[in-house]
Amino acid sequence: MNISEQSHASIASALEEALSRYAVKNDSSVVTDIHLQPKQDSGELVVFNDDDEELARAVIAEWVDYDGEDFYTEVEPLLRAEVTALKNGKGLDKLCLMKPYSFVLVDEEKETVSELLLIDDEDTLLLSDELLKGLDEELDAFLKDLLEK
Repeated sequence: MNISEQSHASIASALEEALSRYAVKNDSSVVTDIHLQPKQDSGELVVFNDDDEELARAVIAEWVDYDGEDFYTEVEPLLRAEVTALKNGKGLDKLCLMKPYSFVLVDEEKETVSELLLIDDEDTLLLSDELLKGLDEELDAFLKDLLEK
């Protein structure tokens, strides 16, 4: 799915608005993840925390007219790229969020579709299908080998 520069800017602005609530103001830390909920029917992107408190909202024009059944599959790389850009731009360095915390893509029922980015104390991990590809087969082979001995 290709989206306009204006839509990219809207997503980035919504993320920055959401994270501005967690800018370091004192020594206290907040325990939460950041949830991103794209809505295909209205074209909205809603950003909220673990307490379902809405942090930001934006309308993405290209999502309103999208009628494919692969909506989350199409939206996931766009949102992952925006979150990664925040990380690379050091926009996540001065937050009062206790590590580890995640940026999570959720569906209409607020069920997790995928984890877009995990921030921890050691390193930042980008979770992707490539990282986990073949893991089930390797674990099955390992278990089979272990049980045969």
